[in-house]
Amino acid sequence: MDDFRLKVFITAARTLSFTRTAEQLYISQPAVSKHIGELESRYKVQLFARRGSRLELTDAGRTMLEAAERLADDYRRLEYEMSLCASLTEGELRLGASTTIAQYLLPPILARFTTRFPGVRVSLLSGNSSEVEQALGEHAVDLGMVESVSRRQGLHYTFFAPDELVLVTRTGGRYAHTESLTCEQLLSTPLVLRENGSGTLEVISAALAAKGIRLSQLDVVMRLGTTEGIKGFVRNSDVLAIVSVTSVVDELRSGALRIIDIEGLTLSRDFNFVHAEAEPARLVRQFVDFARAACYNFGLFRITIFCFISR
Repeated sequence: MDDFRLKVFITAARTLSFTRTAEQLYISQPAVSKHIGELESRYKVQLFARRGSRLELTDAGRTMLEAAERLADDYRRLEYEMSLCASLTEGELRLGASTTIAQYLLPPILARFTTRFPGVRVSLLSGNSSEVEQALGEHAVDLGMVESVSRRQGLHYTFFAPDELVLVTRTGGRYAHTESLTCEQLLSTPLVLRENGSGTLEVISAALAAKGIRLSQLDVVMRLGTTEGIKGFVRNSDVLAIVSVTSVVDELRSGALRIIDIEGLTLSRDFNFVHAEAEPARLVRQFVDFARAACYNFGLFRITIFCFISR
């Protein structure tokens, strides 16, 4: 940030310690006090209050923290955009993505990336999470994007975007007016699920195991290798499916599908970047930064909105 005082304030507000702020920013504790004092003098407010040995934010401090963090985010985006303008990016980028990410999250990101960087040759391998991780281990791709909860030894995982799995049914069918099911009712409900090796199936299995339920106890009518196939199956039957909310935004909006809550069962997960090297190549890092920014600006809000609307 241009104003170092705001960086000092944000760090102090997060740590609630001038000593730890000084250590993290490699400055002296008196310098921390000086920067905070200058901000308080400028805005004629008290930002921190002491409660015994504890440091707390005042109401004015909390207001400043919200505004300062927004400014910091804007400045980081500005720095990133300017770095893109200043650099000429060329080369080959081999991506691997699990089916859900490849079908529903990546296409608009790739469209923007290739428009912004026409000198980069991008290829995409699509498969389930296990297959993408295997391709990374064999150096067939430079960067993977997966949805599994397990971690393969020798690979490095970093957060990409949040996701939620939801139980969906067609409108007009047997479950059209069902608002929720208990876990016990779910056991006798016909389901179509993804295949073994799928990150989606792994998340479902882990969530059910936490409730003492084995995947084998479910009434699985069919296993299919693509979410598109699953959606087509559900639209033409009274079988339900558990899929990423990312994959059914359009169907929820049009009313073709609706969400049924599963009482007491949370099926949230993260999409993750995964790469073989602890420090990935520059082009890989650039795509990661671009994808996160694009996902933040264009993708996640509409997914969250439609998830709530459908309920």
